[in-house]
Amino acid sequence: MTEGNFVDYVKIYAASGKGGKGSSHLHREKFIEKGGPDGGDGGRGGHVILVGNKNLWTLFHLKFLRHIKAGHGGDGGSSRSTGADGEDKYIEVPLGTVVKDAETGEILFEITEDGEQKILVKGGKGGLGNWHFRSATNQTPRYAQPGMPGEETDVILELKVLADVGLVGFPNAGKSTLLSVLTSAKPKIADYPFTTLKPNLGIVAYRDFQSFVIADIPGIIEGAAEGKGLGHYFLRHIERNSTLLFLVPADAPDIKKEYDILIDELRRYNPEMLDKDRLLVISKSDMLDDELKAEMKKQLDKEFKGIPYMFISSVAQQGLTELKDKLWQMLNAEIH
Repeated sequence: MTEGNFVDYVKIYAASGKGGKGSSHLHREKFIEKGGPDGGDGGRGGHVILVGNKNLWTLFHLKFLRHIKAGHGGDGGSSRSTGADGEDKYIEVPLGTVVKDAETGEILFEITEDGEQKILVKGGKGGLGNWHFRSATNQTPRYAQPGMPGEETDVILELKVLADVGLVGFPNAGKSTLLSVLTSAKPKIADYPFTTLKPNLGIVAYRDFQSFVIADIPGIIEGAAEGKGLGHYFLRHIERNSTLLFLVPADAPDIKKEYDILIDELRRYNPEMLDKDRLLVISKSDMLDDELKAEMKKQLDKEFKGIPYMFISSVAQQGLTELKDKLWQMLNAEIH
């Protein structure tokens, strides 16, 4: 996925079709001069419908499609024939798409399953033909209902990446490097903060052809929860992950302090984030000798009670199999 093609926010205008008008036709036939009413109903206007598609990862295909309009319903005809329904417009979106009202910001619904369909705007109802208005006292009504108008709305589509594991860490913690060695993803890697400006997704191939999805979320900086930098845009992508992997480099001045800042950002953004499983991973640990590692373990045991941690090195390929095993075990703990 190229950097420019990851689009996770679009605003669109959607309009449904108006309903067709009912017919006020009176039956006419040879030898029948004054037949009764036989006007058919108008067809309904077309809906605009969102459909979940598991093969889409981004909203890029909607970036230039700002106006979406469904077809109008056909008018009713004679012999009680109903007008054709307006053509429905289907918009395919990736799983994890959240639909919000553009004016109020209210969440209307979310698409989370493949093939799931939700009507964004309903087509107008078709008008009733004069056949429906006949009565004992009015046997030839010469009126019919007009069709109902369609609806229109401006909505915002936001994508929350659906991944199993979310990588959380400061810029330069080594997240992109880890993702590139665990998966076949090819994220941009460079030694400066905010290298990753889009979430990178990678599929980790595990034993027996099983796999799980891991997302590198762009580096959190202090103040991200208040929207400093691009923080709050990024944070929404980890709302859906079931396991959070906290990556802190071995050369960090204070591992506990870095971890606490990351936890605090998540708490302020959405306290529910703290209910997820957590794993602390110390990256770049190839720079530690055995003595230093033993010293750090003592410290970590004291500071991180109940939170599993492990040492890895992406560059030296150390501890990666153990990391996959641990993540797999955490992701499948609820199932067994």
